[in-house]
Amino acid sequence: MATEWDNIIGHDWAVDVLRSAIEYDRIGQAYLITGPEQVGKTTLAVTFAQALNCQSAESTARPCGTCRSCTLIAAGRHPDVQLIEPEISSRGKASIKIETIRELQRGLQLAPYEGRYKVAIISNFDAANQNAANAFLKTLEEPPEHVILILTATEADVLLDTIRSRCRVVGIRPIPTPAIRHALTTRWGITADDADKLAHLADGRLGWAVTAATHPDLLVMRQTQLATLQEILAGNRVARFQSADQLAGKPESLPVLLQLWISWWRDVLLLATGDQSDALTNIDYLGQLATLAHRLTPDEALIALNATKNALWQLERNANTRLVLENLFLKWPNATEIVLG
Repeated sequence: MATEWDNIIGHDWAVDVLRSAIEYDRIGQAYLITGPEQVGKTTLAVTFAQALNCQSAESTARPCGTCRSCTLIAAGRHPDVQLIEPEISSRGKASIKIETIRELQRGLQLAPYEGRYKVAIISNFDAANQNAANAFLKTLEEPPEHVILILTATEADVLLDTIRSRCRVVGIRPIPTPAIRHALTTRWGITADDADKLAHLADGRLGWAVTAATHPDLLVMRQTQLATLQEILAGNRVARFQSADQLAGKPESLPVLLQLWISWWRDVLLLATGDQSDALTNIDYLGQLATLAHRLTPDEALIALNATKNALWQLERNANTRLVLENLFLKWPNATEIVLG
């Protein structure tokens, strides 16, 4: 029997974990869903909330997606299910503040209005400031019996140990390219050629692919971000420091930027080791990638890839932005003579 679980693409393991928790009456009071941005964490959390409160008489049909509870949750209007997302400042910085957590806590003390459970979904909890995280810990330590808490974050270890240890962690991974390609053509009606391109560029993020299909400006921004990488590679030491200083002035844009650059260096490494597989992400830059991969050794490509991953890791833990970028750019290969076009 088809349910809303069937609309979750590429995360069968996570679906099995959450579905089994309900089926065998082993529901935890706090969950942490982790994974890359736009990979489907919030969609999974909302579907779990639907399953918890679905009104279908058949337990195997939950979440049915059509009852009053399911439709209200999907529309964000169910009185017992709340989705909290970070506030975005004028500089584009995302944060969850203590006032938001305190307001949530007051609401959770009330009994469910019409559902089995009150469900609080806090998206991107890694954006919570220290005061908010500490305040929320009190709810995790002694949650009301009727409350289910669902947090999402990119990684579990960016959260306080005391918060992570009180949650059942459900990790989801990037979705395989073929699965994204199939979903884009069958569910969103995107042409085969466009779906193939977007599926590669998405780097495992179905949400990004769907958004990019209707917002061309996202692809334009990506081109600008890759052009910045190419300028840095072509620059000398002084130019690289200048680039680091400029980028440090926009810290809110760096996580997305570095994720893209990680995909670039992963592609270079694949090509440098002779891999021409479907695993390549930036297929529209294949010529430039091949040129760079031909000029570098696999070890040089690996150093650049690991350095970029490490920079993202450091920034997620509030290291000095400019110093992190300066160190990163100095570890990238000297590619002054490489024409990337």
